[in-house]
Amino acid sequence: MKITYLLGWGDEMGGTELATYTQAKHLAERPGVEVEVISVFRTRAEPFFPEARGLPVRYLVDRTTTPERPVRETDLDDAACRTLAALPSELIRPAWEDTFDRLSDIELTAALTAVDTDVLVSTTPALLAAAVTLAPARVVTVHQEHRPTQRRGPSGEPLLLHAPRLDALVTLTERTRDWIAESLGPTAPELAVIPNAVPDGFRPRSDGEGKVIVMAARLTGEKRVDHAVRAFAQVADAHPEWTLRIFGGGHRERQLRRLVDGFGLHDRVELLGPCQDMAAEWAKAGLSLMTAGHNEAFPLVLLEALAAGVPVIAYDVLTGPAEIVRHRVDGLLVPPGEVGELACAMDELMGGDAARRAYARAAREGVYARFSSADVTARWEELYTRLVAGRDRPRRLAGRADRVALGVASGGCGFRPTAPHTFDAAAAADERAREDEIIAADTTGRVIRSVGRLAERRDDVLAPDMARWNLRLTASALEAEDVPYILVRTNDGTAHTLAVAADDKDRALKALAGALRGQPVYAELVNPRDAAPGAVLAERLDGIGELSGVKVFKPVTTTTLSLRHGAGLACTVAFWPRAAQGTPAAESGFRAPFGTTLAGAVLPSLTPTATLRVADRDYPTLEVFTELLVKDVDFPVDAVYTWVDDSDPEWRARRAAARGGAGRETADDGAVRYRNRDELRFSLRSLAMYAPWIRHVYLVTAGQVPDWLDRDHPGLTVVDHRDLFADPDACLPTFNSHSIESQLHRIEGLSEHFLYFNDDMFLGRPTNPDTFFLSNGLARFFWSSASVPALPLSPDDEGYLAAAKNNRELLRRTFGRTTTHSFFHVPYALRRSVLTEIAERFPEETAATARSRFRCADDFALVSSLHQHYAYLTGRAVPGSISYDFVDIGDRADHARLGRLLQNRDRTAFCIGESPDSGMADEEMALAIRSFLTAYFPVRSPYEA
Repeated sequence: MKITYLLGWGDEMGGTELATYTQAKHLAERPGVEVEVISVFRTRAEPFFPEARGLPVRYLVDRTTTPERPVRETDLDDAACRTLAALPSELIRPAWEDTFDRLSDIELTAALTAVDTDVLVSTTPALLAAAVTLAPARVVTVHQEHRPTQRRGPSGEPLLLHAPRLDALVTLTERTRDWIAESLGPTAPELAVIPNAVPDGFRPRSDGEGKVIVMAARLTGEKRVDHAVRAFAQVADAHPEWTLRIFGGGHRERQLRRLVDGFGLHDRVELLGPCQDMAAEWAKAGLSLMTAGHNEAFPLVLLEALAAGVPVIAYDVLTGPAEIVRHRVDGLLVPPGEVGELACAMDELMGGDAARRAYARAAREGVYARFSSADVTARWEELYTRLVAGRDRPRRLAGRADRVALGVASGGCGFRPTAPHTFDAAAAADERAREDEIIAADTTGRVIRSVGRLAERRDDVLAPDMARWNLRLTASALEAEDVPYILVRTNDGTAHTLAVAADDKDRALKALAGALRGQPVYAELVNPRDAAPGAVLAERLDGIGELSGVKVFKPVTTTTLSLRHGAGLACTVAFWPRAAQGTPAAESGFRAPFGTTLAGAVLPSLTPTATLRVADRDYPTLEVFTELLVKDVDFPVDAVYTWVDDSDPEWRARRAAARGGAGRETADDGAVRYRNRDELRFSLRSLAMYAPWIRHVYLVTAGQVPDWLDRDHPGLTVVDHRDLFADPDACLPTFNSHSIESQLHRIEGLSEHFLYFNDDMFLGRPTNPDTFFLSNGLARFFWSSASVPALPLSPDDEGYLAAAKNNRELLRRTFGRTTTHSFFHVPYALRRSVLTEIAERFPEETAATARSRFRCADDFALVSSLHQHYAYLTGRAVPGSISYDFVDIGDRADHARLGRLLQNRDRTAFCIGESPDSGMADEEMALAIRSFLTAYFPVRSPYEA
């Protein structure tokens, strides 16, 4: 059996390269196994890792020369090579990996279409795309995923798009495998989990007595080496015999040297550059650190340190460290990003010789038992052998074709609905048996395992409801055992926080454990001292040890697995210590162990003096939290939608008849402006999920009502155009959004402050009223970087551009100021009185716009531009900031953004628009929109019948 590994740059220092060479070396020692490594690029005179030098490595493109050239024999001259290297890759999208070019395309195509091997193993998602596209059908294709895919961003997109064409996909951890399984669903190939192995051969062993902390990491932002330096600075004076040695290179070196000098540690913190013999350096170490961010899947550097008998202190990031380091057995796990907790862990082991020696003994013994090369290599050999044995079965290619077909049907050619990634810490591995018992005891059939954690599967829970549920079950547990608490208000307008005196911590934990026993409810530990960071079943809280608080939550996931309510909606229980005697009066009382409240981080008492109502229940609180605070938005905010159904035959007939009398129409008055893809349904779902504070919704239509809409909902009013326009006979029917928007201030019952939505606008995560309005009534607006071209008007100007130019001239005449930029296409925060004032101050312009039945070159855009600038110049609006994205569904290259939006759910608002000159088939655009919106907003809104 021949196995070919495909690397991008096999000469470089990296975990993927070392893991690949280690695996290839181990398999090459097996009888009947031949291995080869193909490196797309040669970048050094010889590889960084010695492991590569004993293996057959074939290079495709030589980048050690100028210009880069094919390694094979070729008649291409330098000019041709230079041209090809300057052209972007067509095989691998630059957004996935920008190092590839047209020359590497040619060489990859030549090499992979004729590859003589049984198994082709890709090592990055970009190379996966090339492998499944080019490899002969009889070659078994396997992808090894070396990073936590759910955090890859654009570089992970080819995996989701092309994984259905693989024979097998192998991850390093169960958590990444679970995420891929949920994301790909029936389109997934065979999925397996095989960890990295400890390298074979003699390795020097640390004697555990060295007073040296060794860290091996690239000096880049994601490795957060500065955290190690800052933490060391906090404990350096207490341990003057210790030094910190950092091996690795990168663009942050100069900044790190300045940081070291700033702490006065230049003689105790050494930045030593890359090292090819880390085994010798581990032998000198007494401790090891790892402070990387969320992109560590299964770091080999931890295996190397433990194999040398060096205890590890590591951030407990999304995947990786917790699978390797056993907390308080061979190292310590620290909450990610908590520099203070990192310093505490370092202080504990730097000063605890006995514990450090015990960890060192357990490290070496445990790592070889769990990750021995013999065991890991046997698992790889079994997988490859089995796949090769079945490669001629007819079902293999038929199954691949079915998976590809299902993938396209799920979202189109450029997008896959995926499960969102989560930063929620994983549950402890030893809880799985207990979780299985809870699943077995469930009589509803709703409790499932989702991404390594129990969850209740249901499709009727909005985010605000979930937050209230978590608050209720937590408060009820405390009340059942008479544990005193108060509900405090924080900046988080969605989740809730309870304050409990630190003296009552043990009672509170015992109460939670007892009340929640046997339930699929978890508690994420906040700054734990004894237990590992992460989440545990809430029933295990009794005796968990020292910590600052817990976040109690019941995980809920939808049937689509694309929406998950987790720790982000947890009820936080914070254990507030009492201020020490002698503390100044202003700081006496109780201090928040983390975070703060709207009344500050110090409270004089935790004895309730009032109640605070949440939904239909009262909770004990302090008087200050029931008062109207200076930042509170206490006025009502409504929402207004304008909507049209272009498929309605009567509406189409009216539009056709009105065209004969149209005036100076603009260039963008085509079908795309009216097309209804059911976006309104999902925009209303986004409103219900992420803006529950909206008082009332007004839907402005031309006599049309969606058949799914609940017209009897008390929070919804349908407003017909004839009830809206001041002069309906002169203005209707209208097919011009500018015309309709000029009359919104006339909606009967509309609040002074309101949000205006087009149906292609969506909220993407929880908002508060102050996302859009200040508590003093000022509206926020969100300038974009897009500029408005200078006058004069052009016949080719689209309607929005012509209106923006008209607005600019009007404002210049009125205020003597010139506007330059447009605004994000997000819900517009408007004031009814401002719109009324504009209509009264500029009656001719407003009336002319109202009479324009189609978009016209003379229009003004009142709500999307004029209101914002006018309100700003008259002191009633201020610029704000908002996280936002725009997807052009008519551009296939933009479809990948849908996947990123769904995975990350990190945009407060987004818009899905459609360019009028799209060359895509309408069916494909409709499929992508429907698939995305169904996945992002699977929970029905209360406005649906």
